[in-house]
Order: sequence, then structure tokens, then C-alpha cells
Amino acid sequence: MTKTDWKAEAKDLRKKVSKLKKRLGDALAEMTDTVEEVAGNVAEAVQAAVKPAKAANPVSPLAPERFPALPAIAGVDFSAAQAGVRYKGRTDVMLVRLAPGTAIAGAFTRSSTRAACVLDCQAKLSTKASDQGAAFLVNSGNANAFTGAAGQASVDAVTAAVALALNMPAGRVFTSSTGVIGEPLPHDRIIAKIDELVGSLDANGIESAARAIMTTDTFPKGASATVQGDGGDIQIAGIAKGSGMIAPDMATMLVYIFTDAKITPAALQKMVSRQVDDTFNCITVDSDTSTSDALIVAATGQSSASEIKDLRGKVAKDFESALRGVMLDLAQQVVKDGEGATKFVEIRVTGAADAADAHRVAMAVANSPLVKTAIAGQDANWGRIVAAVGKSGARADRDRLSISFGDILVAEKGWRAPDYSEADTSAYMKQQELVIGVDLGLGTGARTVWTCDLTHRYIDINADYRS
Repeated sequence: MTKTDWKAEAKDLRKKVSKLKKRLGDALAEMTDTVEEVAGNVAEAVQAAVKPAKAANPVSPLAPERFPALPAIAGVDFSAAQAGVRYKGRTDVMLVRLAPGTAIAGAFTRSSTRAACVLDCQAKLSTKASDQGAAFLVNSGNANAFTGAAGQASVDAVTAAVALALNMPAGRVFTSSTGVIGEPLPHDRIIAKIDELVGSLDANGIESAARAIMTTDTFPKGASATVQGDGGDIQIAGIAKGSGMIAPDMATMLVYIFTDAKITPAALQKMVSRQVDDTFNCITVDSDTSTSDALIVAATGQSSASEIKDLRGKVAKDFESALRGVMLDLAQQVVKDGEGATKFVEIRVTGAADAADAHRVAMAVANSPLVKTAIAGQDANWGRIVAAVGKSGARADRDRLSISFGDILVAEKGWRAPDYSEADTSAYMKQQELVIGVDLGLGTGARTVWTCDLTHRYIDINADYRS
């Protein structure tokens, strides 16, 4: 080979090497971009999956000293687990297993944007008796609301998994979700915990279950009652969650009540429906109604007492009264845990033209930001109550209206009460629990509702709710 040929071949080789280097460089650059993109996606996914639990809100000053000692209800088992639905290190899912033959009743939000789980529960409620078991599965951290077809797909996936694990029809599995609206529910994380939940079911696990369903709540809520039936005692125990987005229309909360009573689903449903309006529909924190309100009552029939058949009989009346007491206790605990609340307030309206007007006035007063902030500031500004009555839409007469704070008459006959004492009223306003009375002087309509004050803490909680 001549010198010229060597030079030509060398030149050709250099060109080939240069092309290979370019191709290699392009490939490496593309791989780097892909790796960085994948790494970024993984980092985001990991951050979402293991987001640290937010610091707990300070416990409400109105909270009870401790979670009550609730009786074990025969035929009911509970468990709770950390599924990482939204935050890492937080118990956020609970399971309840109910004995075969359990009767189920319920009441749900009437919001036109109800969550998929609410619609699913409503569809599954039946007034017919069933010899099959049942289950509740509840998650916090994500409401699975306003999530389109994906919302129902998540409900179907979770109910199917629970049904398989507990060997029962999916139609007997009731789910609830609470938390952020508009984000798809990561149901795979919940399903991954079902075996653990089933394996840890415990008749005495109700407190853990109550804690698992909390969102902005500062304390778990429980209440119970015992009724003497024919042939033995009947036990009732319930838990609830709720703190913000609380307003009438089945309020904004989740409530689960359990009893060992023998009673048909139809009779139980009748009692639940009768008691909702005077309990959960008589509370408000901020006048906002959620997409996910649910009250579900389960009667296992495991009591030694005879079946409750005659709803006009003494045992039936005693049982319904006790059920109402548990519902009211839980409802008032929700108000006492109102976001940022420092005052628990009872609004008593009497003398209205009818019950509907009494309710309008009571809710106008209870929901008024001006009234609620005055209460927070311990300001006896009864003029704000006058304004709330006037805007309510109820029939009112200035010269017949009277207003009291506790036992102190502050206004009557269209004017400030002659014996009104600003000092005495201001001292009363410093109490944690207050009663505001409004008498319209027009008829026999009456209503009592419960609310709380409105503080800057409410803004703090809701301004960064999704962060």
C-alpha cells in the first residue's frame, strides 16, 4: 500500500470515528435526559407516597379529657392501619367486620356533588333483612369526590378486595372517604393493607378506628348508651369524625354507630331518619356542607334481649331515645372540635310562627360570621343577633323580639332591656360554653342548634389544608 493510500484510509477512519463519537454523544445525552426525567418522576411519586404527616392541630380547649370507655358490641370487630393515603406515618384506614344478620341503616348528605362512596352506600342500603355479614372500610386523607369515573372504579376495587378477604358479597361492603376533594384515590395503597386489617380485627379496637378517620379533627369522638331490653341489655356505641365543613344537611362528617339490638333494617332506618334532623342537622361550624357526609348504623342482633318489634312499645321508645342521645353527643362533639373553636354555643329559638321559621332564625344566628367573631372576642354585641334574625327570612316583629345571653335578658320590646348590665354580660361571655336565647313572641315554633365561635385559627387551618 502506498503512502497516499495510507493517508486516504487514515482520513476515512478519522471520519468514521468522528461520526461514532457524535452518535455516542447523542445517545448519552438522550439517556441522561431520560434518566433525569425518570428520576424526577420517581422523586415526585415517592414524595407523594411518603409525604410526612402534618403536625397535629392543637387539641381543642373544648375536648373531653379522654376518649370514653365504649362497650364492646357483640358481632363487631375493628382494625386500623397506616396506608399512606396522603401522609406517611399516620393511621388513615379502618375496617369494621359485622356479624351475619346485621341490619344496616343510614343517612347521607343531600349535596348534588356527592362522592362516589356516598352514592355507592345509598345504592346498597336495603330495608330487607340479610343473613350475610357486612363490612365498613373508611379512609382519611382523600375524599374520592369529584373524581369522575375513576371515583367509582376506586370504590369498586376496594369493596371487591374487602369482600374477597372477608368472604362476603361486595354489596355488603360500605366504604367512606374523607379528606381532599378532586384528587384520585390511591386505592392500591388501601388494598395493600387489607390483609393486615383483616388479621388485626379486634372487638376492642374501636378507639383506633375512631382515630383512623380523623382529618383536621383534634380528638377522636365516641359515645355510648345502654338500654334495658326484654331479656337483657342492649348496647349502643358510636364514633364520629368532623371538624370543618360542618353545616346542616346531614352535617359534614362521618359517623358509625353500632348496637347489638335485634331489629329489622326497616325499623332501624325509621328511627335513624326520625332522629337526624334534631341532632346532626342542628349543628354548624362554618355553614359549609361537604360531599361525603355519612351516618351508618349497624345492628348485629347479638343481644340476649328480645327483638324490637313494636315501635310504640316501651323498649322501642327507650332504644330510640338512647340512639338519639348517642347521635346528639357525637354531633355536639363535632362542634366542640370545630376548626379553631374556643367556645361552644347553644342557640335556643322560641316563639316562632312555626318550626321552620325557628330553624331559619337559629341557623342565621349560628352561621353569622359577625355573631361568631363577636363570641370569639367575648363581645356581648347583641345587635349582631338582631341583624341575623332580620336577615333570616323568618317572620319577626321588632317589638315582640327578646334576646338573652344565658339568664341575662339583654333586649326586649324593640329596645335594650331596662336592667341590662354590660359588665354582667361581658363576664358571661368569657365562659367556654354559652347559651343565646331568641324569643320571637309570635307562636309556638322552637328550635335549638349548636355552633362555635370563629377564630383566626380557622383561617390558618383552611388556608394550607392541601399543603
